[in-house]
This record gives sequence, structure tokens and C-alpha cells, in this order.
Amino acid sequence: MDHHLTETRFRDFDIDPRLIEGLDEAGFEFCTPIQEQSIPIALTGKDVAGEAQTGTGKTAAFMVACLNHLLTRPSHENRQKTQVRAMILAPTRELAIQIHKDALVIGKHTGITLGLAYGGTDYEKQRNILENGVDILIGTPGRTIDFFKQKVFRLNACDVVVLDEADRMFDLGFIDDMRYLLRRCPEPDKRLSLLFSATLSHRIGELAY
Repeated sequence: MDHHLTETRFRDFDIDPRLIEGLDEAGFEFCTPIQEQSIPIALTGKDVAGEAQTGTGKTAAFMVACLNHLLTRPSHENRQKTQVRAMILAPTRELAIQIHKDALVIGKHTGITLGLAYGGTDYEKQRNILENGVDILIGTPGRTIDFFKQKVFRLNACDVVVLDEADRMFDLGFIDDMRYLLRRCPEPDKRLSLLFSATLSHRIGELAY
């Protein structure tokens, strides 16, 4: 897919004004093709499986969809602080960190809180942030499972699941980890699933279900 901008503006969509404010400040005005195609579907509450390479604007596509979903729907009744409302899985710590940075910018005015979970460093810092409660968890499968099994956070009130670069997670051997985490989330018909991959195969497409 080419990376040029379309003539469609983000403000053409029915997006929460707090999100538009963050997008405007970050210089996001016109959509890339993947944003133009995927955001309207997700805004209706339908699942998205998108074929997109790095650099196509897919991160902004799923962040806008995810943040808007959380802003426009009430959280689960009696939700506890350790129950995350969204989980975004990525294959590498570098990608998880970049998604987190983009989410901070786009979601600057939303009040939605973010937490990271990736291997290598910052173990206690990550754990403390998650224990204090976040709306969106962004992480790599291994560290995310580690924290989940320690009951640092829960997935039974998760309204949105994002799998970014799903094909790479498959190739890196994370398939069992992904399935483990997805099975701890609400049933597929009770959550929004957004899946992005450089190539979409049947085995990747069925992951979110």
C-alpha cells in the first residue's frame, strides 16, 4: 500500500472532540489509506483486520479507533482499577514503546491512562504503574503474560484488543502467548478486535477469535 495522504480528514469522522484536539496538535489532518479504510469500520464497533506495512499510519489508525471506543462507551459496572479496558500487543519492545509514545500524543486531552509491559528493563516501574491501574495496556506478549499470571492486572473487562504486526508475533513464536491472553478477555462479540499485519493469512485472521 502506498503511503500518500488521502483527501479524507480525521475530523470528517465522528470522532470525540478530545481526540481531534490531540490529532490537530500533532499535525494529523489528512488520513493515510489504511486510516481512511479502517477507522470508519471500527467507529461502528465492527472488528478490523488490516493489511498494512510499517510506515502506513496503522498505529494512528488503531489508536484513534481504540481511544474513541473507550471515550464513547461506559466502562464495565463496578470496574476495578486493575481491570484494563484495552490491550495492545506488539512483537518487540521498540514497537511497544513507539505505540505508547504515539498514544500519549494522540490521547493527550482524553484523560485515558496508559501502561507498558515489555522485557529487559523497568520491571518494577512497569509493575507499579499497572498495579495502580491503567485504561490501556501496551505490551509484548511475554512480559504481559508474566504480569497477568502474577495478577498485576486483569482482562475480564477488556473492551478493545489490538494485535499489531500479528505476522511478526506469529513468526517469533508468540502464538500460544497471544491465544492465552485473548482467551482471558471477554468473548469476541463483546469486544472490539483490531488486527494489523504486513500479510493477512487465514491463520492470522483467526487469531482475534
